[in-house]
Amino acid sequence: MAEQKARPKGKIEPLPVFPPYEAFTYAASALRSPFQPPVRIALDDRERGNRDVRPDEGRPKQYLESFSIDEFIMVGTLSRADGMYGLVRGGGGVHRVGIGDYLGRNHGRIIAIDGAELQVVEIVPDGVGGWLERPRTLPLKERS
Repeated sequence: MAEQKARPKGKIEPLPVFPPYEAFTYAASALRSPFQPPVRIALDDRERGNRDVRPDEGRPKQYLESFSIDEFIMVGTLSRADGMYGLVRGGGGVHRVGIGDYLGRNHGRIIAIDGAELQVVEIVPDGVGGWLERPRTLPLKERS
């Protein structure tokens, strides 16, 4: 034991110095997801937009407009004395929406609600300076 204690002690190297963490801000969140297939548009038979149709840029944005419409799933309806409401899952929870509410990033306005689907009209650019109204439906998701 004395012989072991008499041996020279080892030297421990100091810990390496790591560079400080630099936060990264992802700036492409508003662009098309790279995991979705690209949309092919035939330029010669493409529908032309109407200069009279355009989104109301002056109105305040609603909370559900900060999410893609593809994220939402209709899960039910509510019927009250003042009308029918749809229940959609997405954007971090289940939300009640009514006719005239906005949904999705493309200025989607809810125009009709029935027991089986939610009808939305989106206003999208046509690529040459005009705007198109594009109808979409969110069907009721059946429980599995």
